[in-house]
Amino acid sequence: MKKLLLSSVTLALVTLSFSSFAGDIAAGKAKSGMCAGCHGAKGKAIIPTYPNLAGQNQQYLVSSLKAYRSKKRNGGQAAVMQGMAGALSDSDIENLSAYFASLK
Repeated sequence: MKKLLLSSVTLALVTLSFSSFAGDIAAGKAKSGMCAGCHGAKGKAIIPTYPNLAGQNQQYLVSSLKAYRSKKRNGGQAAVMQGMAGALSDSDIENLSAYFASLK
């Protein structure tokens, strides 16, 4: 009985942690035009100094965009990313992250 309860609680916690990064892939795709100039139309950067976003871990993308938006992430092209991320809502960030994570 304890194992069943522990398994149920663990599954619920895992589900809750992933559900906060659900995002709407279609909405992310619609918003992704602002990213294409540096990161490529399908998340694969043409310029070698810019990272590919296609297939990137969704949780990492959410965390990174929120860090840029709050200006906690600096260095490199941070000033550009801070400006871009500053215009994004939490929903935008989740949607864009879901979209780029879905690409291969």
